[in-house]
Amino acid sequence: MTYRAPVESIAFTLDAIAGLAEDIAAGAAGELTADMVPGILEEAGRFAAGRLAPVNRQGDKVGAKLKDGVVSLPEGWPQIYRDWAGAGWNGVDLASEWGGLGLPTRLATVAMEFWTSACMGFALGPVLTQGAADTILLHASEELKAKYLPKLVSGEWTATMNLTEPQAGSDLGALTTRAVPQGDGTYKITGNKIFITYGEHDLTENIIHLVLARLPDAPPGTKGISLFLVPKVMVCADGSLGARNDVKCAGIEHKLGIHASPTCAMVFGDQGGATGWLIGEESRGLNCMFTMMNKARLFTGLQGVAMAERSYQQALDYAKTRKQGRALDAKPGQSSLIIAHPDVRRNLASMRAMTAAARAIAYNAARAIDLAHASPDAETRQRANELAGLLTPITKAYCTDLGCEVTSIGVQIHGGMGYVEETGAAQHFRDARIAPIYEGTNGIQAIDLVLRKVLRPGSSLTEEVIADFRMLGQAAEKVTSPAFGHLGALVREATEALQSATNWLRQNDNNAEALLSSASPYLRLFGMAAGAAYLARGALAAHGRLEAGETAPVFAQAIADARFFAETIAVLAPSVARIVCDSQVVPEADFG
Repeated sequence: MTYRAPVESIAFTLDAIAGLAEDIAAGAAGELTADMVPGILEEAGRFAAGRLAPVNRQGDKVGAKLKDGVVSLPEGWPQIYRDWAGAGWNGVDLASEWGGLGLPTRLATVAMEFWTSACMGFALGPVLTQGAADTILLHASEELKAKYLPKLVSGEWTATMNLTEPQAGSDLGALTTRAVPQGDGTYKITGNKIFITYGEHDLTENIIHLVLARLPDAPPGTKGISLFLVPKVMVCADGSLGARNDVKCAGIEHKLGIHASPTCAMVFGDQGGATGWLIGEESRGLNCMFTMMNKARLFTGLQGVAMAERSYQQALDYAKTRKQGRALDAKPGQSSLIIAHPDVRRNLASMRAMTAAARAIAYNAARAIDLAHASPDAETRQRANELAGLLTPITKAYCTDLGCEVTSIGVQIHGGMGYVEETGAAQHFRDARIAPIYEGTNGIQAIDLVLRKVLRPGSSLTEEVIADFRMLGQAAEKVTSPAFGHLGALVREATEALQSATNWLRQNDNNAEALLSSASPYLRLFGMAAGAAYLARGALAAHGRLEAGETAPVFAQAIADARFFAETIAVLAPSVARIVCDSQVVPEADFG
């Protein structure tokens, strides 16, 4: 099936829910002007639909291939990548001083949603390259910036994030890769890394690896980790490429999904040591890497949004063409399109509403990142930075969970044809399933939310956010339009459930086991309340536009999505809050 970039719906979300028009007017969006936005969205959507979507199935069926240490992607992909990078898409929100466009992260987020919906296997590479560029910009020396940033920002070279080792997955404190100083400002890196996305490929001439490793005298645990830049090919003083560095791909994983994205096992120092350069301070590597990881987590959450959108579009097309059974109003002996059946329509409405809620959360996280960098007011920048920290784990975890739910429903709507590969519905489900796992499992995101964000000493941000949600619910309650149904009351109810659960966390902040046990349901509760509140914001804006006489279909859809999400999903918030507050800690002894 073809992919259609939902430009109109996303433009509405950007302005009505994620505040882009408001921030442009306030001078908090850099040099972006309102008249620039439609063209950017249209062009990004055109490339996604016209160049990337057509090769998605090819990427899944052919996949990445490893032969004699060289990883090749499907035929035609290198040219598509060159065209994509040549159009400037890698640098949407990267610094203009290094060749980027310097646009808000919200626009980079939209573009990344388009690429991912069209072909997730392609989009994963740029996620890491853009995150690496941010990390080098903020933490590396001026010499390293000058040598590597221009070609990373342009996309002429790509980058990776090398964290995981066979014995060190989520527990990075257990990593053993070593970095030995050579006395000339370089280090010799030796060790093995696994699960490295785009660790080797034939899209670009060079790949810049950001590698976590330990110095010989480093303390144990995470405090002893440093970050190093290790190029695949050495870069000469004049910027030309020199000899091959001592780093190679030893294998690629055979995965459930994202087959075109090479997931590599990397070997550093097989011939004595790969040459690397320190980024930031010694033993402060995780602090530097979190710059990269935070953007990667935003874009991983966005993968849930993107795959949900792609799955919804395909399920809707299928429901409008597949005939099966007889609808209630059909004549005897007449077969009906399955969209005529109420249960199918309910499933489609669930897919669309969950996708809209996930998008609203992700775009608000991107807005917080934008305001933290571009707001002219220092206090606003500080609060936005804290809000970005709060919303990032919710975006990564809740949006990817919804992505899996939506793509599963997409398979269900296809029936038996969804379970076989020829329709492509199963690919969306398979591709989406990785997102709750990598870039920090969703369970780890929940722990981060509870222990480091909500319960951070001296922080009242969570209560401020809840107050914002409460006001949106109250505003929606005042709307008398029948189209709103119980939207306002249910937003308020979900908000009070979140407040109750948050109070419980604060009252039990000395009971670590109870907090850890309740973290995942608490994050889901927060996601429910946030999704309902942000969609209510959109519904209120849409209602105002309709009252003013505008008739675009996107307004009625925004109201319908907000109401459906509130009445079928957020309505469960009080029950989830009870799960949090009951805090059932399952003893290890129960498992024998």
